[in-house]
Amino acid sequence: MRLRNIPRAESVLNECKEVVKNAACCRGRWQETFGNANPVHIEIGMGKGQFLLALALRNPTINYIGIERYSSVLLRAVEKMQEMELPPTNLRFICMDARSLAETFAPGEIDRIYLNFSDPWPKSRHASRRLTSREFLARYHNILADGGAVEFKTDNRLLFDFSVTEVKDSSDFCLEGCTYDLHHDPEMNRGNIMTEYEEKFSSLGNPICKLIAGRKR
Repeated sequence: MRLRNIPRAESVLNECKEVVKNAACCRGRWQETFGNANPVHIEIGMGKGQFLLALALRNPTINYIGIERYSSVLLRAVEKMQEMELPPTNLRFICMDARSLAETFAPGEIDRIYLNFSDPWPKSRHASRRLTSREFLARYHNILADGGAVEFKTDNRLLFDFSVTEVKDSSDFCLEGCTYDLHHDPEMNRGNIMTEYEEKFSSLGNPICKLIAGRKR
């Protein structure tokens, strides 16, 4: 599906102080950028921002960064935040490709990574583009702190099975949690915040899968 370009996106994002324009300049200094020593969590492919906005409001002592590749999609998250009466102050946004993580975050700088309903890239020749591929797991291992983890949710069973295998085969991560029906798993579903896609797919009766991959030391 072709992404619709929104002409005003660039100007709105440029004017928003929560959108970090030169993210590489913050590498190794993200806590300083937030003005505190709190842990830093990121969501890659944040979409319209429902999940991360709710998470930031719920956890004011954690710094959150939403990463989205497309400006027209990030615009929706920014505008949603701007419409809030009391928006979270512990949230920043970056418009970038996730392949640039190493240029944006220093080793060990991130405590948690969220991946929600990522593009499945169904063709085998595109497997390395999946955000749970071994190529991306290596990128995550580099920027995660000791004890850090990746949380991944999807309704796509084929993508989830692929992701479980990638984590199990990884020398950098171990599978700390896994469920094929999140909303009927009391332990894994505790404190769950639903994304826009999660609400849509679960309302259609699709089971939601989730895994937690812990970084090996």
